[in-house]
Amino acid sequence: MPTEAAEPAAETAGTTGSAGPVGAPAGAPGSVPPAAPARPPRILAVIPARGGSKGVPAKNLEAVGGVPLVARAVRACRGARHITDVAVSTDDERIATAAREAGADVVLRPAEIAGDTATSEAAVLHALDAYPGTDVVLLVQCTSPFLTSEEIDGVAAAVAGGGADTALTVAPTHGFVWREEQRADGSGADSLGVNHDKAFRPRRQDRPQDYLETGAAYAMNAGGFRAARHRFFGETALVRTDPARVLEIDDPHDLARARALAPLLDVRTLPGRDDVDAVVLDFDGTQTDDRVLIDADGREIVAVHRGDGLGIAALRDSTDLKLLILSTEQNPVVAARARKLRVPVLHGIDRKDLALKQWCEEQGVAPERVLYVGNDVNDLPCFGLVGWPVAVAQAHDAVRGAARAVTTTPGGEGAIREIAAWLLGPTLNK
Repeated sequence: MPTEAAEPAAETAGTTGSAGPVGAPAGAPGSVPPAAPARPPRILAVIPARGGSKGVPAKNLEAVGGVPLVARAVRACRGARHITDVAVSTDDERIATAAREAGADVVLRPAEIAGDTATSEAAVLHALDAYPGTDVVLLVQCTSPFLTSEEIDGVAAAVAGGGADTALTVAPTHGFVWREEQRADGSGADSLGVNHDKAFRPRRQDRPQDYLETGAAYAMNAGGFRAARHRFFGETALVRTDPARVLEIDDPHDLARARALAPLLDVRTLPGRDDVDAVVLDFDGTQTDDRVLIDADGREIVAVHRGDGLGIAALRDSTDLKLLILSTEQNPVVAARARKLRVPVLHGIDRKDLALKQWCEEQGVAPERVLYVGNDVNDLPCFGLVGWPVAVAQAHDAVRGAARAVTTTPGGEGAIREIAAWLLGPTLNK
């Protein structure tokens, strides 16, 4: 764990006017040594991530855009320029493992602050004790999957250098908010306008701007937070965000929406050769167009793309990548294609995720270093295991939403060659 940073040196008299000659070189008679620069503020981002979510079990490990929610939060924090330390507070070993793999420190949370009634503030205060010398502390929520590094920097800067004691992310809203309040005599409820007079409906441009708390990121002066033990005190700054990116995941419907939005909102990055140690390919729908022709004798015929064969051969012959074809179908066509490509095959597999996990263990490959290509919902368990889940262009919507990368080419039309080009770059054409 990082140790406490040194306190900034006190300003010397010579920095704003001294007895020594102005402009005298360092070390000259009568000169004053320059003051040591003040240390930059130490800014800690704490990501609370319990293992006992009720609305969505194991929510913080669910993948959006191919990346677990806890890892998305860690990456956003690590990408922020002002953040010096990133810690995930958790009581769950699987979450701890995912957090470490994403590059965060882990603070194991004791049971007394890990239950359903525990507050996020309690987790942040507990984590803060492990980082003495912290000037600003952030609370960053895993449940906001589209939080950006720039927004994290925004709340951090507002407190570290902007004069605020606390800061939070907000989104502008022009909605009319209503509330129902029960009448004292029990005869029913009255509908009341919260941010407006229901008898007066001004135009949007004539109303004051309201802001919705996004629940994504908060920053607090560390000393003030210790004293107040709450995320709001003193002067509070609002950091405006894009309303289109605001989403909190509290139930399975929110998770489905996030996965549907990920292909639109995420800045997609493509894997390179240094990112993977193995490539595992589904067959139907990825190496074919998912159609099957059946002759009068019941034999199945599928079409494959010669460009895919070229790409697989390049991966096989010019790299040390482990390759595997993994298919649910027990089909001689799959076996024949694997023989032609000279690639190992496992087919007739009901639980592809279990087979993939065992194969990784046998090959000595870390799952987070595996690129898995799929197209349909039976590939989702494998997506949850690997570091690079990839969907082909015409994949099921749920698969595209769970993928970390999506090809521009449909399965059976050269999608595998496209992926090979990601990994090999210009060398594929040599």
